[in-house]
Amino acid sequence: MTSVELKLNVEKALEEIRPFLQSDGGDITLISIDDESSVKVKLEGACVGCSVNQMTLKSGVEMTIKKYAPQIQEVINIAD
Repeated sequence: MTSVELKLNVEKALEEIRPFLQSDGGDITLISIDDESSVKVKLEGACVGCSVNQMTLKSGVEMTIKKYAPQIQEVINIAD
């Protein structure tokens, strides 16, 4: 898989999860993909101060990204 394909797959994963975040007043943005194994995202809106955002990140976002791009090892939330 090329880095372009990888980015497209990660974006597809984020598109799948975005409606759930938006229904709670939040959103997510892809910041970068490092070494084709680590994805950096930024949780936005209501997700920023949400006490369950780490759980959302691991169980929802990371799981969905790995479904589309199995080589991804970790998903990191970049806080402000």
